Amino acid sequence: MSKKFAVIGGDLRIIKLVKLLAEDGNEIYTFGLEKAEELKNIKNVFFCDKINKAIKEDVEVVIGPIPFSSNGKDINCPFGEKQISIREMLHYLNAKILIAGSISPEVYNMASDEYIEIIDIMKREELAVLNTISTAEGAIEIAISNTNKILHGSNVLILGFGRIGKVLARKLAGLAVKVTCAARKEADLAWIKAYGHNSCNINTLGENLRKFDIIINTVPHLILTEEKMQYVKDDCLLIDLASNPGGIDKKSAKDRNLKLIWALALPGKVAPLTTAEFIKDTIYNILKEIYKK
Repeated sequence: MSKKFAVIGGDLRIIKLVKLLAEDGNEIYTFGLEKAEELKNIKNVFFCDKINKAIKEDVEVVIGPIPFSSNGKDINCPFGEKQISIREMLHYLNAKILIAGSISPEVYNMASDEYIEIIDIMKREELAVLNTISTAEGAIEIAISNTNKILHGSNVLILGFGRIGKVLARKLAGLAVKVTCAARKEADLAWIKAYGHNSCNINTLGENLRKFDIIINTVPHLILTEEKMQYVKDDCLLIDLASNPGGIDKKSAKDRNLKLIWALALPGKVAPLTTAEFIKDTIYNILKEIYKK
C-alpha cells in the first residue's frame, strides 16, 4: 500500500532511497535535497521550499539523514541549500514517526516535549547485518588500492569479531588471505577457530604485530595504543572501520609515517544504491510492525 513520506536532508543513500520509494508508488515530499539533480522530474517526488510544507499534516512518516547529525545542532543535509537545525525539524514532527540513523540521546531529550515516535534505523539488526556486506567489500577495495602487493597470501589481522569482523574475515579468506582475527571473549576465539581462521587474544597483542601486512580494526575503542604501535612494521597498511574515536592511535601512526586510512560510513560510499535498498526494506519492516499494533 502506497504512503506519503517526508524526506528531510540526507546523503546519496537517501537520494537513492527517495527514487526507490517513488518507484513503489509512494508520494515523497522533500526538503534539504535541493541539489539532488537526479530527483528532478521524477514522478511522485515533490520539492518543497519550506520544511513545514514537506512535513505535511497528512504525512505520518518522516525520514531523516543517516547519520542524523554530525555536530549535534544541525541535521546532515549535504544536498541542501541551507542548514536545517534539529530543533526546527523537531518542531514540525508532532504526532509523527521519525525514522533516521545514529540518533544521539540529546535528540531524544529535545523531542521529549513533543509527541514524536523516534526510530533509529541503525539499531535494526537486519540493516546492521546487511550493511556489513558493503563495509567488508569497501575495506577490501581500500586494501587493494593502497598496497603494492596482491592480497593473495598476505597476512591480515582483523581486530574484533563482531558482525563486520565475521563477514570481512570470510571474504578475505576467499581471496586466499592468511586471516588472523583478534578478540577478547573465549567464545569469540572459539568461533574464530571454528570458521577456520587464526585466532589471537587482543590482550596479547605486541611483538606478534610485526608479521602483519594489513591490520583492519572494527572495534570502536582504542586497541592499538601508542605502546603497541611500536611493533607494527613500517610498510603495514592500517585501516580503521570503527566510529570515533576509532581503535588505532592516529597520532602514533602519523608520527611513524604509517599509512592509516580511517574509513567511516563505507556502505554509503561504496554501494549507495544497494544500501538504499536495504534501508527501504527495513523501513517497510518497521511500518509493518507499527501498523500491526
